[in-house]
Amino acid sequence: MHRFITAKSSIRKVLTGGILLLSAFTVNAQTSEPLRYTCYQAGKKINIDGNPDEAAWQQARWTTDFTDIEGDKQPRPPLRTRVKMLWDQEYLYIAAEMEEPHIWGKLLKHDTIIFHDNDFEVFIDPDGDTKEYFEIEINARNTIFDLFMPKPYSEGAHALMTWDTKGMRTAVHINGTLNQPADKDRSWTVEMAIPFKALHLLGVPMIPQNNTTWRINFSRVEWDTDIKNGQYVKKINTATGKPLPEHNWVWSPQGVINMHVPQKWGYLQFSTQTGNNQ
Repeated sequence: MHRFITAKSSIRKVLTGGILLLSAFTVNAQTSEPLRYTCYQAGKKINIDGNPDEAAWQQARWTTDFTDIEGDKQPRPPLRTRVKMLWDQEYLYIAAEMEEPHIWGKLLKHDTIIFHDNDFEVFIDPDGDTKEYFEIEINARNTIFDLFMPKPYSEGAHALMTWDTKGMRTAVHINGTLNQPADKDRSWTVEMAIPFKALHLLGVPMIPQNNTTWRINFSRVEWDTDIKNGQYVKKINTATGKPLPEHNWVWSPQGVINMHVPQKWGYLQFSTQTGNNQ
């Protein structure tokens, strides 16, 4: 069941004059310990084609399945989402798998607001100070929206949407058919190779060492849809005439409907070991 977002517990994304803003309200955060993931080195080459089936990926474990952004206060998502990660001296590699019976995507232009489609999102804070962090969004058409935040919106910051993840490689693999409502799909998978040299603070690349720990989290935005005239359209709240609020499913629960609370993100610990399939 889709829940409506109330002013007391919500952060609403608003697009005004081409600038992404967030209107923050007082929230009651659920207390939960951020999750942890050990990221092992890739022992073999990874081909970024959207299908994480290389031998190197077999040595990386999946995260726990994503939960609702508010955690146990809400039902578990009906569709499975999970992530695995690896690294080498140049890249952080991310693979995501999202169950989806109806795969669709409309946005094709870089740096359009991708969460208006179903999407997968990455939030990275390399030094873990809950400021100066990066966000990357991708839809099923491999369209990217990336930005840099000097600090969270709640502290008065504005997104730097001119920032690009230079040198990043991404790909999407669709286990089904895109934008074809007549059939039932299975899933879509994403692969990312994010260059460490693109994630730098004060001009210094954030290259990990053994036991380096970052803050990281992942979000999946999922809209309720209908099928009309052979196309996917968002379900409408008949009282307001606007689309129903999107679902937000995440790796490490935020406790509130707001991804921009970096202190709630999970911990990513880098290891120089070359894999663990436990």
